Amino acid sequence: MKENKNKIITICYLVLMVVTIVMFNSSGDKSETSHGKAAHGDDPTAYKEAVEPDAQTAKLAYLNQVLETIASTDNRPKAKSDGEEGENPFAGKISPDVAIAKLQQGNIRFAKGESTHPNLDAERRLLAATESQANHAFATVLACSDSRVPVEAIFDAGVMDIFTVRVAGNVCDVDEIGSIEYGLAHVLTPVVVLLGHTQCGAVTAVCQAVQGHGHKLETNIPKLIDNIEPAVKKAMEINPDVKGDDIIPAAIEENVWTAMEELFMKSPTTREFVSKGYAMVVGAVYDIGTGNVTWLSEDKTFEILTKVEASKDKVVIEADSAKEESEPAKATEEKAQEEEETEEQEAPQTEEPKVDKA
Repeated sequence: MKENKNKIITICYLVLMVVTIVMFNSSGDKSETSHGKAAHGDDPTAYKEAVEPDAQTAKLAYLNQVLETIASTDNRPKAKSDGEEGENPFAGKISPDVAIAKLQQGNIRFAKGESTHPNLDAERRLLAATESQANHAFATVLACSDSRVPVEAIFDAGVMDIFTVRVAGNVCDVDEIGSIEYGLAHVLTPVVVLLGHTQCGAVTAVCQAVQGHGHKLETNIPKLIDNIEPAVKKAMEINPDVKGDDIIPAAIEENVWTAMEELFMKSPTTREFVSKGYAMVVGAVYDIGTGNVTWLSEDKTFEILTKVEASKDKVVIEADSAKEESEPAKATEEKAQEEEETEEQEAPQTEEPKVDKA
């Protein structure tokens, strides 16, 4: 009886093994069916997508690692500068590198259609009503007014995350520079992003006008976009063989660099913060079709800053400027006072008539 039982168990075990082998072989056949043709070159793109990890996912994983590494080695100076007392005004915020990494991560999620829509709930709104944005905002972004460039959405950010400045053509003029300075000095954002975008209407209009086939613009628009003309001419100079609308992409990027130079030229505060390592200014271009942000060279930022620092036309710190202006005024006032005293001394002395009080 016991032997019969053992035989039955053995037979069941063998049957189970056979079934397992058959299923395994069947799975292998299906795998070969799904990837075999691609492996032989009939559909290499499908094969690549099937066997290789998603590039964006890999990039996001890399950025996460970079973020963790930078956060653990944030060695920014704590003092305001060498020889100055007090704390770095940005000491309580994340470093510029961490801020840029956060923006890059958010943009990857957005471009992949995996946005998390952070900081948009009632709790965040209540926090915004009770706390300063300086405790939370980590980036100032200058972007175009174009409806295809929703800044917070592009970086998958929410309430009190980004201090946003928007104007047609993402130009850097007085109002925009003042707004950026506020974002740096008062909101204490450790990074400023100058964000251009593909198919920019303002840059396109200037490109066409410079090449002599633009259309008439409304009264105030030429004054708005006159900052773009130098960028277009620079792009044409760098790319002499590129004609017509083909110059637009190069002009869009050059417009970002032109805005950065204008910012450094007219904002001593921005120059100071970047020079001391407290904050960073970076350029970027957003692709309205793919949703991806291309980050421009940070080395170019320092090349432009070095160029501006050597320029005699840059705006100096307001305190120094006021001092320079007050010295001539003081000298003029002292000279006028001396002349007045001289006139009083040279004037003939007349004796007042005595009055008899009797």
